[in-house]
Amino acid sequence: MSDPRSEPFEILLVGADPNDDHPIRDAFENLPIDSCVTVTDDATAGLAELERRQTDETAPFPALVLLDIDQPSIDGHEFLKAVKADPVLVRLPVIVLTAADDPATVRESYELAANASLSKPSSPDEFDSLAETVASFWFEQVLLPPIDTP
Repeated sequence: MSDPRSEPFEILLVGADPNDDHPIRDAFENLPIDSCVTVTDDATAGLAELERRQTDETAPFPALVLLDIDQPSIDGHEFLKAVKADPVLVRLPVIVLTAADDPATVRESYELAANASLSKPSSPDEFDSLAETVASFWFEQVLLPPIDTP
């Protein structure tokens, strides 16, 4: 297996709001790390993308998922349940983004094995700061688990 740090970091952004999704994607792609952000419109499309990547040997698997918890299709917590119930996806780090400062939402996310819960940015500078913080921690400090797809 190759060193994951020598390859582009694949990020799956399971979005819900294009007004947030595009600035988040742009903030990651403007960082001085080699990354690629795939954006899905909602949790249903996010699960479909993960399923596709499990079966498509040419599609790189994401290093992590950024999940907007407020979803228009299935609930973001249902997305977490599905990912954590899958024997392949269970090791995939999922970072929850939430606009609500609701302790119950944060608690439920962690109970469903989210790896982190962060406030969704509300200004352009905050999008850049979020990307820098996530990249610094998850791509420079953390040793990410290999995801062995069938």
